[in-house]
Amino acid sequence: MMRRAAAIFPIAAFLVASLNAQTKFSPKWEELTAGDFRQAVQQSKGVCLLPFGILEKHGPHLPLGTDLLNVRYASLQAVTQEYAVVFPEYYFGQIFEAKHEPGTVAYSLELQLRMLQETTDEMARNGCKKIVVVNGHGGNEHLLPFFAQGQMDHPHDYVVYILAGGRSRTGGPPKKSTSIDYHAGENETSNTLVSHPDLVHLDRAASESGADQKRVNLPENLYTGIWWYARFPNHYSGEGAAATKELGEWNMKVWVDSIVECVRAVKADDASIKIQNEFYEKSKHPLETKP
Repeated sequence: MMRRAAAIFPIAAFLVASLNAQTKFSPKWEELTAGDFRQAVQQSKGVCLLPFGILEKHGPHLPLGTDLLNVRYASLQAVTQEYAVVFPEYYFGQIFEAKHEPGTVAYSLELQLRMLQETTDEMARNGCKKIVVVNGHGGNEHLLPFFAQGQMDHPHDYVVYILAGGRSRTGGPPKKSTSIDYHAGENETSNTLVSHPDLVHLDRAASESGADQKRVNLPENLYTGIWWYARFPNHYSGEGAAATKELGEWNMKVWVDSIVECVRAVKADDASIKIQNEFYEKSKHPLETKP
């Protein structure tokens, strides 16, 4: 009897281990129990996504949280192919240019940077040593690289990666519109027809103009913060009425594929943290750094 029990025990242990290995945890940080969170971070190899959206007007036909809804949708689709833990809804970004529109939430620059730093610090404290900020908002295109560069200021035991948002890409189904398509136009509306079709009001898309007003005439290499409002005072750029689900499906697939590729690359990346630590150490003694 003892021999039989001894023989059964290794088999039982193997089955338990196999079941644990096959356990599928929710990728959503907020849905995990404390115990499952520990295992989920291990399963993700410390890779966690921070989908970054915003609350702003998106023409007359899309929801205020379009960027947040779309980037979270793309991120959650991606982690079904390559598992990672996904942080809850995050919308504390740069959107001063839309303060004149209802529903916009524009936090101070100081709070934006502090909130993002403390969020990544807390993510890392909980085991997320490789944090991928997935940008879903064009207004963050300067803020996020600046934040990533700011991580060189003092030592961190984790690495921040910034993945550009799902902007218009070449290829795919032919587009109907020929105008500039920056915001709430054919591309973004098509994407939302895939992620949240119930929140798209195509019948309203042509009720406002998304045309470039060209109210400031300056050289292309001369920047001023009022450029967006000067060109698109309705906070709408493009023709949302031209959107199609076919285009949205193609856009979303390309976006999801890019996130999957990024997560896999980050999981395999052991160099960044080593080089980052080397930099921190040499920064303490710059006069000893040799060319």
